[in-house]
This record gives sequence, C-alpha cells and structure tokens, in this order.
Amino acid sequence: MTDAYDPATDGAQMSYAREMSYGDYLALEGLLEGQKPLSDAHDEMLFIIQHQTSELWMRLAIHELAAARNGLAGVEIRPVFKMLTRVSRIFEQLNGAWDVLRTMTPSDYTAFRDDLGKSSGFQSHQYRRIEFMLGNRNMAMLKVHEHRPVLHAALMAEVAEKSLYHVALDRLGAAMGRDFSEYYRMEAPHQAQDAIRDAWARVYEVPQEQWELYELAEKLVDLEDYFRRWRFNHVTTVERIIGFKRGTGGTSGVQYLRRMLEVELFPELWHVRGQL
Repeated sequence: MTDAYDPATDGAQMSYAREMSYGDYLALEGLLEGQKPLSDAHDEMLFIIQHQTSELWMRLAIHELAAARNGLAGVEIRPVFKMLTRVSRIFEQLNGAWDVLRTMTPSDYTAFRDDLGKSSGFQSHQYRRIEFMLGNRNMAMLKVHEHRPVLHAALMAEVAEKSLYHVALDRLGAAMGRDFSEYYRMEAPHQAQDAIRDAWARVYEVPQEQWELYELAEKLVDLEDYFRRWRFNHVTTVERIIGFKRGTGGTSGVQYLRRMLEVELFPELWHVRGQL
C-alpha cells in the first residue's frame, strides 16, 4: 500500500533521484519487462503473467514452509501456525488465478500454443520443491530438471531434508513416547501407517491434552485442503482449454493431472477421521 500523491509535496519529489523509490525497492523495471510474448496472440500476455505471478506466490510459499519446518523443530511452535495459515492463503490466491486463466478459450490458446515449444508448468522447479517439502517425493520427476544442474542439485538437497510432515511427526512421536522415523521415506512419497494414525487419534480424542498438536494437525489439513483445490482447479482449467490433448511438456495432460488428485500428502490426518 502506498500513500496518495499530494501535489503540495511536489518539491520533495526531486529527492527521488537520489533516494530509493517504490519502483527501485520492488525492482519493477526488471519485473515489468519480463513479459516477452513470442507471438502476436492477444492472450499470450495473460498466459505469461498467470504463470509468472504463480511462481512469485510459490516463492513465498517456499519461504514460509522452510520457516515453518525450522519452527517445528524448535521449542516454540505457535508462530508456525501463522506460517501454515499463510501458505493456505497463498494457495487460495493461486486458486483464484485459475479463474482469470479460464477466460481464455481453446481458440485463444491455440493461437500461440506452438510457440511454447516443450515448455510446461510440469517443469516448474519451485512447484517440485513445494511437493518435496510437503512429502510427495517422486524421484522420477527430477529427470525434467537434469538440464539445469544447479536446480537439480537444489532439489536433491531438499530430498535429503526431512519433509514438513516428518518434522510434525517428530513432535507427535515425542509427545506420545514414540519414534516414527522408521516410517520416513526420504526418496519416496509418504505412505499411511496405522501407528501414526492411531497417535493422531489420541490427539483428536482429547484435544485439550495436546492442544498444540491438535492445532498443528488442523493447520496441516487446511494446507492440504487448499492444495487439493488448486490441483482440482488445475485439472478443470486444462480440460476446459485443451481437452484431452497431450501436454506441451510431454505428459498425458488431463489424465496425468487427474492421477495427482489421488495423492495424499498427510494421509493419516485424513484417515483418522473415519476412526474417531
């Protein structure tokens, strides 16, 4: 938010030549020159900005998730709840962006699709890092990043770290006198475990006794709920625009995205609801 321009202070504007301005602080010159359509199609600008802004929101999500993971490993975890809420709201923003992109018709997209070549959102290293941070670690997905050694190495470094859910399970285990690390799969998606589900059930059955864990569980469910909605809106948007054509990056398009709807990031937190 910025103050309204006041002509009475016009003389002070000369200082902007020597001091940092709004545009300087936000690096707007480079940011607003980063849209370079390859065709004359009117809707290519929408397509570029949609994906660029999504990447900016994902950068913030990574920032918040990294801080939340570090916070969960510490003593005081209440600030983590705010961070996780913020990530949920980020995905709410990303969900809203699909509504804008859906104003583009199949005819609009066809006008510039060939200019995209093999580029695809499937190749977003930031999205892949978010999935890895949340625990959905499909190592086969690293192949599309092999041509960018620095990015590939960063994703491999992420795989070597505990996921956000792993760290949450460390806190759960400490409270229950259990060690759940035997169930951690650093290089594969997390699989539901009865022992973990039962531990979460104890939290939900008497939430007053483990209120912080109870609140943490609900924040994680909120996050995955918004993430699932983002995935669903992704599917419907792609189907609305290209139908069942193959994706530009070589995936099966809608069929691949539909399979992703079945992925559970924190499965025990969903399964426990049927147990209570």
